[in-house]
Amino acid sequence: MKFHVPDMSCAHCTAAIDKALKAADPVAGIATDLDAKTVSLTTSLDAATVQAALQRAGFTATPV
Repeated sequence: MKFHVPDMSCAHCTAAIDKALKAADPVAGIATDLDAKTVSLTTSLDAATVQAALQRAGFTATPV
């Protein structure tokens, strides 16, 4: 699944996103693309749960 994260702007942001998603699913495969402002992940979580984890970390995300 893939999300657009418009507020992701630096390496600190990507680290915070990785940390939040790993907390929600420790075995998730996560790839961030800072230039495109997207996060792609392989997880057993549903999109709403992923969005909620990103929201708690301070990022708005929309499915792509």
